[in-house]
Amino acid sequence: MSNVCPTDKTDTAHLAWEKRWQTEEGRADWLRANEGVSTLIGKLQQTERTRALDLGCGVGRHALAFARAGFETHAIDLSEAGLAQLQESANAGGLNIATHLAPMTELPFESGTFDYVLSFNVIYHGDPAVVQKAISEIARVLKPGGIYQGTMLSKRNSNFGIGREIAPDTWVKDGEDDKNHPHFYCCAAELVDLFDEFELSYLEDKEHCKPGSWHWHMIAEAKL
Repeated sequence: MSNVCPTDKTDTAHLAWEKRWQTEEGRADWLRANEGVSTLIGKLQQTERTRALDLGCGVGRHALAFARAGFETHAIDLSEAGLAQLQESANAGGLNIATHLAPMTELPFESGTFDYVLSFNVIYHGDPAVVQKAISEIARVLKPGGIYQGTMLSKRNSNFGIGREIAPDTWVKDGEDDKNHPHFYCCAAELVDLFDEFELSYLEDKEHCKPGSWHWHMIAEAKL
C-alpha cells in the first residue's frame, strides 16, 4: 500500500497549461479536433441540439469545431493564455464563441443550459473530490437527456502508480510538466460509479498518441 501525502489544493494543472499555451511550439499538438469529437458533432448537427460547452477548452480546437458546425458555443478554462488564443482564432475565422475564465468545479451557468458538454483530457486533473465536483457540475448544466463526451485516465496508463500518491488514486510526478500536478486514475467500475447521474452509451479504454497513454473515452446522457 502506498503512503498518501495530503495536499490542500489539487486542481492546479492549468498553471502548467498556461505556460504551454503561450508559445507556438506548446500549442502545436493541440490544434486539430479529436476524430471522435468531430464524429459526434456531425451526428448532433442532425438533431435539435444547438448549445455546446467546451469545458477546459485550452486553445479551442474543439470550441472552434462546434462554432463552425453552427452550434451556439461556449468555452471555459482557467488559462488566460488559452482563452486569448481561442478568441484570436475565432475572430480570424469570423466565429462567435463566448469565452469564460472559471474553474471546472464552479461552472458559471444556470442549471440545464447545454445540449452538449465536452471535456477532453480535463476533469481528471485533481483529487477524487475535485473530479466528483466537476462531474456534478457537468450534470447540473446539462439539459435532461443532454450529451456528455469526455475522457478519464485509465489505471492501465503507464503513469499510474508512479511518483507521489497525494490522494486515493491521485498521483504527481515531480518536475514533468503538467504531470507535476495531480492526476486521478480509475478503472471501469470506478468510472461508472463516478458517472452515476448519467446513462453511459459508449466507453472504451484506448491509447492516445504515445504507447502506454491509456485513457477512457466515453459518451453519456444526463438522466431524465
